[in-house]
Amino acid sequence: MAKDPDKLGIFVTTPQYWGHLLKIVEAAQRAGKKVKIFFTFKAVHLTKQLEFPKLVQMIPEADLAICADSYTCEGFDVELDIPGGMTPKQMRTQAYHGEILEECGKYLVL
Repeated sequence: MAKDPDKLGIFVTTPQYWGHLLKIVEAAQRAGKKVKIFFTFKAVHLTKQLEFPKLVQMIPEADLAICADSYTCEGFDVELDIPGGMTPKQMRTQAYHGEILEECGKYLVL
């Protein structure tokens, strides 16, 4: 599959840049770009932010995922504690990260 120049992949590993993440997603969408996001490592704690459901509403289900292993490692229950607005199938593996790398013409790590 060829990389799509109109897709931005965002690999989120730290909770430090939450405000930047929201602004980047908003700007990309205003520019007509599709955004795919994968939360892993300590960034899974962002799912507990009060504003997290806002992000969930901005991104289609197939384009937003959380690393299930990281979620479990950080003390959350992958089956009983799915973040609001998300579905169990959005709890993914690092293979989803690989899909982002293959699909997206632009890639950002936060």
